[in-house]
Amino acid sequence: MDTGVYTRKQLLRSGETNRSIRLAVQHGDLRRLRHGWYANDGARTDVVEAVIRGGAMSCVSALDHHGLWVAPGYGSLHVRGSKHLQRHDFCHPAGGPYPVDTAVDSAELALACATRCMSDEDWIAAADSYLNQRGKSVDELRAILGETVSPPNRRLLDRCDGRAQSGTESIARVRLRSLHYDVVVQPQIRGVGRVDLRIGRLLIECDSKLHHTSLRNYRNDRRRDRTALVNGWLTMRLTYDDILYDWPAVLADIRAVTRPRRHRIR
Repeated sequence: MDTGVYTRKQLLRSGETNRSIRLAVQHGDLRRLRHGWYANDGARTDVVEAVIRGGAMSCVSALDHHGLWVAPGYGSLHVRGSKHLQRHDFCHPAGGPYPVDTAVDSAELALACATRCMSDEDWIAAADSYLNQRGKSVDELRAILGETVSPPNRRLLDRCDGRAQSGTESIARVRLRSLHYDVVVQPQIRGVGRVDLRIGRLLIECDSKLHHTSLRNYRNDRRRDRTALVNGWLTMRLTYDDILYDWPAVLADIRAVTRPRRHRIR
């Protein structure tokens, strides 16, 4: 995705010359942000700010830029600096510093930085999103991240699962497994199709506005729920707000179902 912010090297590779760059600055078509960095009129303001501050957009901000799922609460701009400029408020991966040669870090480097800024469950959800969107395996991501992630944080990959279809599904899975629930991810249920999570015969669907509010999806969800009930399954539908902002109540409901062992498959 073009952010409108470029290094001199990028401009030269695209066919510009030192003279054309100088003239573009003089005519106002390009703005010099700092030594070797330029922005056009349509440049993203957050990327411009990151470069002016002496780094690149990274960490949580870059994950959002790359279209990965990011939990709420990380609204401030996250910047990674080069080895020549380190500040206490900059993000950085393990094993660095690494050069800053693009205005926005790659999703992989941003994930590495985010291990230091995000909670474990939020990072796992972002990593799940990466695995799902990029079609990568956990082992492939582990190899890509390499030494940019510390050994303790590298162990978070053992809890990742690219089959997750949403960040809220990832968070629900992580929380339930941490409580020792036997959670099956994306099981295929006869007559119903795939569901998000299963604990015994309790089916947990983590509904999003994007995929569950159209009339067609609304009707299909109700048909699936009827079929599941007729076939002996219990369905619990959870919203984004349920999982992120009302988890104690959700967990109480799950425990109410599982403690009497009504969820056991007979």
